[in-house]
Order: sequence, then C-alpha cells, then structure tokens
Amino acid sequence: MAAITEQDVLSALKSCYDPEIPVNIVDLGLIYKVGFSPAPADNSAEAKQDVAVEMTLTAQGCPEHVNISAQVKSRIEQLPGVSTCTVNVVWTPPWTPERLSPDARKQLGIE
Repeated sequence: MAAITEQDVLSALKSCYDPEIPVNIVDLGLIYKVGFSPAPADNSAEAKQDVAVEMTLTAQGCPEHVNISAQVKSRIEQLPGVSTCTVNVVWTPPWTPERLSPDARKQLGIE
C-alpha cells in the first residue's frame, strides 16, 4: 500500500466542521501543518505511519476546541495506513479571514 499523503489527510478532513460555521475546517484555513513519521512496528504486515496535525481555531475561546480536535484525530485514524494521530492546536500565527479558501468565501457570501 502506498504511504498516506498530505492530500489524503486534507481530503479526509474536509468532512470535519466547526459546528458554528457551515464550512469544513480545511477550507476555513484551520489546518497549518501535516507531518508524518513511521509508526513503531506491530504484528501487521503493512507499514503504518503516525500523523501529526498542527491546526488552529477561529478564536482562542472557541468552546468546541476539544470536540473539533477529537473529530480530526478520529477521522485521520480511520485512514488506511495510519497508526495514530496527534493534534496540536496552535495560536501562532493567529487565524484570520484571509485564510479562507475561495470555496469557503463563496459559501459564506464573502466575495
């Protein structure tokens, strides 16, 4: 099986949403970095990878912080070839509306 890629992770995360904003977290620009490292060998025949995600939220006081992080972790760990996922919420650089994708801008009526 081919190793999982950043695009695989981002595609999977397009199913994750901030419950207060009807746009997925990728198009919101909340994902800053995706990293990979070999997972410790287990008894399975396939090599697996650990995934680390650096992400932010639209506001530091976001009440959905824990739920969104858990959603990201769960979704990535469902991908074939992934052993574990670590989610690190960072605040630098701070999120701004400039991080919105063109699709997100259309969905939110910002043109």
